[in-house]
Amino acid sequence: MKSTPVELLFNEFNETAQILQGELSCTYLDALGETGENFFQGKILQEELSEVSKKRLMKHYADFSPEKYEKEAIRKAYQLAILKGMQQSVQPNHQMTPDAVGMFVSYLVGKFTKGQKELVMLDPAVGTGNLLFAILNQLLDKNIASYGVEIDETLIRLAYAGANLQEHPLEFFNQDSLEPLFIDPSDVVVSDLPIGYYPNDIRASDYELKAGEGHSYAHHLFIEQSVKHVKDGGHLFFIVPNKLFVSDEAPKLNDFLKKHTHIQGMVQLPLSMFKNEAAAKSILILQKKKEGIEAPKKALLVQLPKLSDFEATSSVMQQMDDWFKEEK
Repeated sequence: MKSTPVELLFNEFNETAQILQGELSCTYLDALGETGENFFQGKILQEELSEVSKKRLMKHYADFSPEKYEKEAIRKAYQLAILKGMQQSVQPNHQMTPDAVGMFVSYLVGKFTKGQKELVMLDPAVGTGNLLFAILNQLLDKNIASYGVEIDETLIRLAYAGANLQEHPLEFFNQDSLEPLFIDPSDVVVSDLPIGYYPNDIRASDYELKAGEGHSYAHHLFIEQSVKHVKDGGHLFFIVPNKLFVSDEAPKLNDFLKKHTHIQGMVQLPLSMFKNEAAAKSILILQKKKEGIEAPKKALLVQLPKLSDFEATSSVMQQMDDWFKEEK
């Protein structure tokens, strides 16, 4: 059987990462970031390799050019290699937004920014870039300038190599997103929010959504930081826990959102995507307040069925299209 482009590319990324992992005595994920950059440059950037390994690697790099493949094939193959590396590493912050979620966020961003041909987009927790790449690969009718912020060096190197391989003009910042960001306000913020407590209480004290006592919720602070960094009238799309509005700090979050944004909707992702109900997530859609922009008459509230159930999914998509016709 003939291999698909995704399989062929995955094998290329995987084999070369394994060679580099052995030579550089580093993790698979670090080696994958290195090999991604080698593929893009068409040469070996690591000097300390044996001649045998250099020859083996150059066979792979010499044949590669991004133009040979669709961007989505590159994204998926690279994503599979990252997932392989993540299964080997046990760091809880190394997690990736599932493909179906990326596609769905792309659909929503496209609908809410209909008619806008030029967009500036920010992901303040960009990770490996998978969510951002999925959106950029879908919304080809728009000219999107993108920014990603990520504190983890391994993840941002993977994102950087992935952006190069897919030829996306992206600017990355390797920093704590809750420190001051030197980025112009964006039209759209997208983020698969990091969930948990933020350890830096001094920095958290600058935020309206800081906790009354103890550590603050990182995901609440990320929402506040994002609202601050989106233009008036701009949209925000967050992947959040279903239980976002039931924690002890939820009333404060609710008040903050009412004060600064219009809640456009909440799309509950299929429960089948998650290990258990406690881990289930939704897409929260906000619009920053602006003079002349009113809240929707009724928010878009839908629960997505199992995506393999074609009829139920079609029916929900129809429901959403009707909402856009009425509201927009």
